[in-house]
Amino acid sequence: MDEMEEELKCPVCGSFFREPIILPCSHNICQACARNILVQTPDAESPQSSRASGSGVSDYDYLDLDKMSLYSEADSGYGSYGGFVSAPTTPCQKSPNGVRVFPPTVPQPPPQHHLLPQPGSLPQIPRNSCITCPQCHRSLILDERGLRGFPKNRVLEGVVDRYQQSKAAALKCQLCEKSPKEASVMCEQCDVFYCDPCRLRCHPPRGPLAKHRLVPPAQGRISRRTSPRKISTCTEHELENLSMYCVQCKTPVCYQCLEEGKHGTHEVKALGAMWKLHKGQLSQALTGLSDRASEAKEFLVQLRNMVQHIQENGVEFEACLVAQCDALIDALNRRKAQLLSRVNKEHEHKLKVVRDQISHCTVKLRQTTGLMEYCLEVIKENDPSGFLQISDALIRRVHMTESQWGKGTLTPRMNSDFDLTLDSGPLLQTIHQLDFVQLKVPAAPMLQLEECCTQNNSATLSWKQPPLSTITVDGYILELDDGNGGPFREVYVGTETICTVDGLHFNSKYKARVKAFNASGVGQYSKTLIMQTSEIAWFTFDPASAHPDIIFSNDNLTVSCNSYDDRVVMGNSAFSRGVHYWEMTIDRYDNHPDPAFGIARGDVLKDVMLGKDDKAWAMTDGGISKGATIGMLLDFSRRILIFLINDEQQGPVAFEGLEGVYYPAISLNRNVQVTLHTGLPIPDFYTPGDADPNGSVC
Repeated sequence: MDEMEEELKCPVCGSFFREPIILPCSHNICQACARNILVQTPDAESPQSSRASGSGVSDYDYLDLDKMSLYSEADSGYGSYGGFVSAPTTPCQKSPNGVRVFPPTVPQPPPQHHLLPQPGSLPQIPRNSCITCPQCHRSLILDERGLRGFPKNRVLEGVVDRYQQSKAAALKCQLCEKSPKEASVMCEQCDVFYCDPCRLRCHPPRGPLAKHRLVPPAQGRISRRTSPRKISTCTEHELENLSMYCVQCKTPVCYQCLEEGKHGTHEVKALGAMWKLHKGQLSQALTGLSDRASEAKEFLVQLRNMVQHIQENGVEFEACLVAQCDALIDALNRRKAQLLSRVNKEHEHKLKVVRDQISHCTVKLRQTTGLMEYCLEVIKENDPSGFLQISDALIRRVHMTESQWGKGTLTPRMNSDFDLTLDSGPLLQTIHQLDFVQLKVPAAPMLQLEECCTQNNSATLSWKQPPLSTITVDGYILELDDGNGGPFREVYVGTETICTVDGLHFNSKYKARVKAFNASGVGQYSKTLIMQTSEIAWFTFDPASAHPDIIFSNDNLTVSCNSYDDRVVMGNSAFSRGVHYWEMTIDRYDNHPDPAFGIARGDVLKDVMLGKDDKAWAMTDGGISKGATIGMLLDFSRRILIFLINDEQQGPVAFEGLEGVYYPAISLNRNVQVTLHTGLPIPDFYTPGDADPNGSVC
């Protein structure tokens, strides 16, 4: 019952209703709150014809107070009563439940009277007072009765009392003088709650009170709620009880209201009958609302489960993301180690080359310096003969040593710069483009049953993705079985969400299902839908497959020919299962044209008489004339073809052992005109499946 509490609170004060009254708009308000939000209007701007009260009219006429700027729906919380002396511009109040209401008007100083008011009397409502519903903002001017013109909502008042009693603490004894003890019983006849000591003292189990029925306090509280209802009195005639109901005004009335003529011409009904009728209507309406409430509770459970699943999936997804990013970081660290290894190798190689060159140059420089010093010392000698003995050899050594310092010897063998440059641009761009991609297969599509249908031997199916699915779909695959419980086969692959499949078998039940796919794979199948094709075939002649000499009319139901040679035309529906019957009437028949009627394969010759090749099975002219009707009965359950002329069977079975796919067909020339009739029931004389061993119809 906690959810009901908001229904029991006044939209103005936010507390439980106290003496609630019913406004003409069917909203409720405390009587004291209604007095507080009254607005006084000037006499000059209150049309007498627009006065309204709480009783009398159901289709009440609200004043055009919006046009008088009584308040603005689009204001910013301030109500302005332009030109009204009694209502200066004052900020609007708000009730605790958020409904905007008008502030109480500033009353004019009352005239000084020497007479004292009567004790307990309510202040008189000013003339031309206006009240605005705090919920729907409808306004109306009160008549001379003031707030007494509005009926009191005794039902709401009773519900509030019962609700407050149910919310009260444990029931207390009503006879304890000081601190009441908790009641243990209630006497239904005395209507008093007793504790055990007071019951023994004031309600002895013997004597005249012995026949009283004592019940537990909780049961006594319920019995109080179901006590006889109070009889309401008329708001206009306070001494009269409400006994009738005005259907037009939708309000209870008394006999005096009918006698005075206010409701005399209106339709009235007994109050008890209308009470029971409206109770039944309310109960019926509550049934539907209860179903919606049950669905809402189930939906809330679903949403709460979704919250839990979202939290669990969020933690799992976050852990997966962290693991994937950590894997990328590990891969980057491994690659970093590999690149550093290459840099170190290059570094060591450069150092080795330079150090080797330094060592080689150092040795060579030492040898050259030694030779130079030796030669200088030799030059210092004064012995010519001794000098000449070694000078040639020294000159050769000097030249040879000089030649060893030739081109390239004093050039570094290695560059100090590193020729390696890390190409990180593509990787940085990839990191910046790192984002989530859809790697899940689509959810199972939902077949839209209201748009799926069959017509003749065609089936139309429509589907859509689930409302909350955000997975990308690249296309759909529609599958149907063979109409005989066989395996499914693909009949459509594409991006459309509606498909019509033609050329199905008549009088067959097909199973259909659809699934979606994307780059990640193929999703689950939808629920399987069973579709029934038409029991009776409706078809016309087919211009697409007919010989060019054939002339069509009457929406392709009538054909003729502009050639003297026989030309073939077929129907636009093929048969391979079931029992089918159609007729053709002869509209024109000149000079014995010899037409042929029957069935044919799809590749039958179109420029010869029907039946001249092995692709057709036909009956030629058998005494027919203008106005004759030729019927053809094709039964695949017995694989036979029967002909009728003017409803009379022409001999036994014409053809038997028929298997495969056949089209209705006819060959004719320019002397014949034929009209096709389809959608016909099987003739009464024929019972499918009953045949004698010789193949004749029983």
